[in-house]
Amino acid sequence: MTDDLNRLRQDTEQALAAAADMAGLEAVRVAVLGRNGRLTALLKGLGAVPAEQRKERGGALNLLKDEVAALIEARKAVLESHALDARLKAERVDVTLPARPSPEGLIHPISRTIEELVQIFGAQGFSVAEGPDIEDDWKNFTALNIPEDHPARQEHDTFYLPRRLPGGPQQGTRMVLRTHTSPVQIRAMLGSKPPLRVICPGRTYRSDHDATHSPMFHQVEGLVIDRDITMAHLKGCLVDFLRAYFGVEDLPVRFRPSFFPFTEPSAEVDIGCSRKDGQLVIGAGQDWLEILGCGMVHPRVLAAGGIDPNEWQGFAFGMGLERITMLKYGLPDLRPFFESDIRWLRHYGFAALDAASLATGIA
Repeated sequence: MTDDLNRLRQDTEQALAAAADMAGLEAVRVAVLGRNGRLTALLKGLGAVPAEQRKERGGALNLLKDEVAALIEARKAVLESHALDARLKAERVDVTLPARPSPEGLIHPISRTIEELVQIFGAQGFSVAEGPDIEDDWKNFTALNIPEDHPARQEHDTFYLPRRLPGGPQQGTRMVLRTHTSPVQIRAMLGSKPPLRVICPGRTYRSDHDATHSPMFHQVEGLVIDRDITMAHLKGCLVDFLRAYFGVEDLPVRFRPSFFPFTEPSAEVDIGCSRKDGQLVIGAGQDWLEILGCGMVHPRVLAAGGIDPNEWQGFAFGMGLERITMLKYGLPDLRPFFESDIRWLRHYGFAALDAASLATGIA
């Protein structure tokens, strides 16, 4: 390599060593390899070199061009590494700093009510049973002694699924979004042998929507099957539950004759209250408030569940979870339960670690 090329190489190395950042590196590249760079000018001048020297001169220039490009890339890698180290140092997180405050999670009032019911009925020997939200017509209606012409079986009240799903075969049994959690009672009877003592909390669906009704809501139903079960057992179970749930030791409770297809005899349960000056007070006054329905399990329902009604008998009850939650905590409107408004939950929610317990009190 001739003296001028050696000098160019040395000058380039010195300039690259002096480049402190990517802008300085780019300036060196342009000065050497750019359109008007020193090495580019030498390559353009090959035409003036004598023919016998042109090949050797061209090879030396191309070799120098490759070496300069390699030097530039090497310096670029060093500068990028230094820039990354500086960025990491500047953006380093101090793990000794206190954590940023974040809102605490809260328990939804419905979830809280379910916890309370599990505690109260659990103390009475009940276990929790669950079932699917989509049920067949037989478990939702027929097995519960609900006749074909019952209003609940009409499409204006019940969400039916199509008999044929897109691309699927014809369904034999019509499927519904369950209108109550009573089908879980049928599943419990079919899946276990008596004696039984279960509660069935869960979502249910009906075609209704206003301040006190929602297309989706929650229910809990209870079922007790044993020998020699009477209405006295039913009354004792529900009176103890209502007094524990509302936290009123002497809460007045009355049972009124009623009718349900799946129980015989049937009763509505009322609790004492006062409505003075537009304020509802549970447990005081001379007024009554309907709270749930109950009765002795109909023999046909026992038979549908595979249980001999001549040997076993029992009682059942059911109530809306939103209703008893609204009554206990003074919630005026059902719709915010399902609107996912975090402001509402912050006002009416419960601390995540404040679990319902009979030992510490349900209220």
